[in-house]
Amino acid sequence: MHPTKRTLMSLAVASACALAALPAHAQVPTQAEPAGDSNVTAGASGAPGSTVSSADQIPEVKVTATRYSTSLLKTPLAVSAFSQDQLTRKGATSLKDLAGEIPNVVIQNTGLDSAVQITIRGITSTNFTETGDPAVGFHVDGMYSPRPQGAQALMFDVDQVEVLRGPQGTLFGRNSTGGSVNVIAAKPDFSGNYGKADIDIGNYRKKQVSLVQNVKVNDKLALRGTFMKVTRDGYANQMRDLSEANAPQLGWVPDGKPDVDQRFNKVIGKDKYYTNQDQWAARLSALYKISDDLTFKAAYEHFQDNGAGGAPFRDCDASAGTRYACAPGTGKWDLLVNVPGEVDMQIRTLRTGLSWTVNPTTTFDYTFQVADQKRSEITDDDMGMQHAAPFQINGAYPNTPDGNWGTWPLTDSFHRTLSSRYLSTVHEAQLKQTLGNVQYVAGLFWMHERNRIDYEMTNTIQKPYGDVGSVLYHQPNRQVDAKAAFAQADWKFMPTWTGTLGARYSIDSKEDKGGEVYGANWKGDPAYYNGLYSQGTPGTPGFHVHNGTDLTDAMGGSVAAYRLYGAPTSNDHKETWRKVTWRVGLQKQMTPNQMAYASVSTGYKAGGFADKTDSCNYHKCADGKPGVVTFLPYGPEQVTNFELGYKGKFLDNRLSLSATAFWMKYKDMQLTGTYFINQIIPDNGLPCPSDQPKCDVYEAWRTINVGKVDIPGLELEWDYRPWRGARFGGGFAYINTDVHDFREFSDDYQCDIRVELGQTPCPPAYTGPDKALQGRRLYNIDGNHLPNTPKYQVNLSFSQEFALDNGYRITPYVKVNWRDKAYFDLRNSEFDVVGRYQKAYALTDASVRLDTPNDKWHAELYVRNLADKHAAQARESVFGGFMKAYYVEPRMFGFRVGAEY
Repeated sequence: MHPTKRTLMSLAVASACALAALPAHAQVPTQAEPAGDSNVTAGASGAPGSTVSSADQIPEVKVTATRYSTSLLKTPLAVSAFSQDQLTRKGATSLKDLAGEIPNVVIQNTGLDSAVQITIRGITSTNFTETGDPAVGFHVDGMYSPRPQGAQALMFDVDQVEVLRGPQGTLFGRNSTGGSVNVIAAKPDFSGNYGKADIDIGNYRKKQVSLVQNVKVNDKLALRGTFMKVTRDGYANQMRDLSEANAPQLGWVPDGKPDVDQRFNKVIGKDKYYTNQDQWAARLSALYKISDDLTFKAAYEHFQDNGAGGAPFRDCDASAGTRYACAPGTGKWDLLVNVPGEVDMQIRTLRTGLSWTVNPTTTFDYTFQVADQKRSEITDDDMGMQHAAPFQINGAYPNTPDGNWGTWPLTDSFHRTLSSRYLSTVHEAQLKQTLGNVQYVAGLFWMHERNRIDYEMTNTIQKPYGDVGSVLYHQPNRQVDAKAAFAQADWKFMPTWTGTLGARYSIDSKEDKGGEVYGANWKGDPAYYNGLYSQGTPGTPGFHVHNGTDLTDAMGGSVAAYRLYGAPTSNDHKETWRKVTWRVGLQKQMTPNQMAYASVSTGYKAGGFADKTDSCNYHKCADGKPGVVTFLPYGPEQVTNFELGYKGKFLDNRLSLSATAFWMKYKDMQLTGTYFINQIIPDNGLPCPSDQPKCDVYEAWRTINVGKVDIPGLELEWDYRPWRGARFGGGFAYINTDVHDFREFSDDYQCDIRVELGQTPCPPAYTGPDKALQGRRLYNIDGNHLPNTPKYQVNLSFSQEFALDNGYRITPYVKVNWRDKAYFDLRNSEFDVVGRYQKAYALTDASVRLDTPNDKWHAELYVRNLADKHAAQARESVFGGFMKAYYVEPRMFGFRVGAEY
C-alpha cells in the first residue's frame, strides 16, 4: 500500500475509535425518506435526565446526496450543506462566495467566459468554452446544469446548498470527477401567505434587494415568487488607455494619436468598470397536489448579468526590482483599458417535476428541465499591462534576413463573443423502492445540448508589420448528447450494518455540424481592414502602420467581413465515449449517534475535440512530410476514490464531528492551454533566431490528457455549542497531490526572462529519436502538486448570542479562513519574479446582528476581508516579464436589514 495512503487510513481509523469512546446519548435513527425538499429540523433531545434543551443542541440537517432525504450525520458521503440563513450570514450571492468554506474545495471567478472555476480535491476544469466540460457537476434541485456559467446565478431563496466531495459516478454521474454541487431552491408550501424582504447597502455603492412571497391559493395549489437584484461599482481603478508608441528609430513617430485601438474606448462611470456587479434574478414556482399520491411542481427562473466581468491586475510584488516593475505610484487595483468590459448574459430555465407515491414503499419521480443561455461579451486582454515599464526594443524593423522580428513597443488585443446560445434539455426518471431490508433508487438520464457561438480573438498590433491578426470561430451547431442508466441499492444485512452497491452506464457524444474558422494570424494579410484602410507595403516608401483611430466598426466582427480572408476551415466532426462507473460501500451504525463507513467509487468525464487543423500548421513537418488533418481529440479523464469516513454527535448533541480520509487515483487528466502539436520546418529553412527559439515548433490552444496523480487527503468538519448562545464551527483539510508519469511535460515557461533574471533556465529542446517528444523542453514534474490545491486549509467561525432584557438578541460573529501555499501551474514555478504561486494567507470576516423578540425583523453590520488582504487566486506571466494575477476581492463592508411579514 502507498505509504501516504496507509498513514491516512490509520489516522482515520484511530480517530474513529477514539471518538467512539466519547459519551454518546441515544437518538432514534431516522429512516431514509424519498428525496424531496431538503430540510433542517431540531435535533433530538439529550439523554434521559439531560438538562440540555433542544435550542442548545446541533440541529439535524437533512441532505439529498443519496437521492433520498437522509440525516447529514448518517449519510456515508463527504458532503457539506449550507442553509439560506448561513449563506446570508456569509454574504453569499453566488457560488464563488463559498470560497474557503469547505475542506479541499477552492472556488474562484476566472474572468473567462463569465464562468466560475470549482476545484475539489485538486480536480478541476480549465476549459470554459463551448468545447469544454466542468469537472464538478452543477445541479439545481438535483437536475444537471451543463454550463459552468450556471454556477454564477445568484443563490437566492434556497433551502440548502450541498457540496459533495469526490467522484459521484453513480447518482450525480455526469462530469463529476471532482464532486458535485446541488442548489436546492425553496419550494412553495401550504402554511399560508407570508413573505420577507432584505436590503443590503455596502461600500462601492453596493445596493442589493431580495423579496420572497409565498401564497396558498387553496389546499391543492401553492405559489412562491422571489426576486433579487444587486448592483455595485467596480473596485478597479479603471483608466482610459490612450497610449502612443515613441520609437522613431523603428518607425514609431508620435503623431498625437493613440496607437491602441479606440473603437470601444469611451468614457464610462464606475458602475461600468471591470469587477462591478449588475445582476438580477427572479423565480416563480408552483406546487400542485393532483391527488394525495400525485404531486406536480414547476419553476421558471430568469437570471440576467449586465456586469463588465472580472479582470486580472498587474502583479507588482512579483516583478519588484526588475525592469518589469510597476511604475512608481501604481495602485494595486489600477487598470489601463481601451476595451471596457461588457457582458450580456441571460439564463432562462424551466424545471418541472412529477412525484407519484405508488404505495407506502414505492415512489416514482420524473423531472424535466429546459435551459436557454444567451451571452455576448467583450474583454480587453492586455489591460494596458505592457505600458508599465520602458519599451523593450530589440532586433531590426521590420525584419532581417535571419528572421528576427524584433519586439514591438505596444501590444493590444481583445476577445469578444459576438453572440452565443446554449439550449439544453434534461430528462431524468427515478424509481425508489424499499423491499424489506433493501432500499434502492434506479433511474434513466438524458441530456441534450445544442450550442452556437460566434467568437472573435483579435490582436490589433502584430509584429513584424503591425497589421491585425484575427480569428472568428463560427460554430452554428455544436451538439452534446449524454445518456445514462443508473441504480444504487442499500442493503441492511445486519441490524447495524448496511452495504451499498451502485453503477452507472454512460454514453456521451459530441458533434460539430457546419463549424467554420475564418481569418488567421498570418502576417501581412490586409483582409481584416475590409478594404477601408491600407498601410502600404512593408519596406517601401509610404508604409504606415495603422493607429488606434484608423480602425472602424466595419472591420472584422462579422462572418461577412471575415470572408475576405478566403475559404474557412470546416469543423464537421463527431466523437463518442462509453463508460461504466460504480460505487461500493459499507456503513456501520456504531451507536444511534455515531457511524463509520468505507467506500470505493469511480468517476469519469467525457473527452472532446478542438477545431480542425493541419498537424504541422500548413508547413512541412520536421521529417519533411506534409501535415495531416486533425481535430486534436482528447480522451476521458478518470478517477478512483478510496474513502473512510466517520460522523457522530457528542456531549448531549452539542458537538457534531465528521472525519474523512481518502486516497484518489486520477489519470488522463484533461489539461487545457497552449501545448505542443508538432515540430515543423520554418518557411525560410533557417535555424531559429535567439528571440524566437520556438519558431520550428507548432503549438496551439488545445486540451490534452496527461499523466497520473495520486491524491491522498484528510477532511474534518465540526459544529460545537459549548455553552448557551455560543457556536463554534470549522473545518480542516489536508491534501498532498502527487503528479507522476508525465514524461512529456515541456518547461517552456518564460525561458528568455529566466535567463535575464538569473533564474533556473529552461531545459534544452529535445532532439532525440522519439517524435512525440520533438521540440519539447523535457522537465521532470514527478512529485509536484496540482494547481490551486493548498496542502492545508483551516476555516474557523465563532458566534455568541446575547439575550437582552427586552427580548432582543445581539449576535457577534467572526470567521477566519486560512489556506496554505498554492501553485498555479504543474511546474510549481516558485521563482522570485515570474513565479506562479501564492504564499499562505488568511481572510477574516466579521459581523454583528440584531434580532427582534418575535423575529419579525433583523439588522446586521458586516465586513468581509477585514484586513484587506491582497492575495492571488491565479497568477501568470504576460508580454515578457510582466506578471498579472486575479485577486480576492478587497475589503467589503455594509449594512443589511430584513423583515418577515
